[in-house]
Amino acid sequence: MSAIDGHASMGPVPTPNHEDLARYLEQNDALSKPWMLLQLRLSRLKEEKESLGADEYLRRVQDAHNDLMRLGTFWRGREAELFGHS
Repeated sequence: MSAIDGHASMGPVPTPNHEDLARYLEQNDALSKPWMLLQLRLSRLKEEKESLGADEYLRRVQDAHNDLMRLGTFWRGREAELFGHS
């Protein structure tokens, strides 16, 4: 129990592995959303980090960043359609 709020403290929420994330995206019809595919890509990259050399890891992170920047602001004016907001 936390002395501050009287509730049991909870540790950090674990990040799902790329397989769990892919399954979730598929079940929620989110595989067509490029920002979600990028999240899946980063999840997999995080899992592979230890097996990659530093240069290869950095190259892949930079590639993912470049792809994210290319997404740009395509969503402006389409928030409700794309993100489900009203």
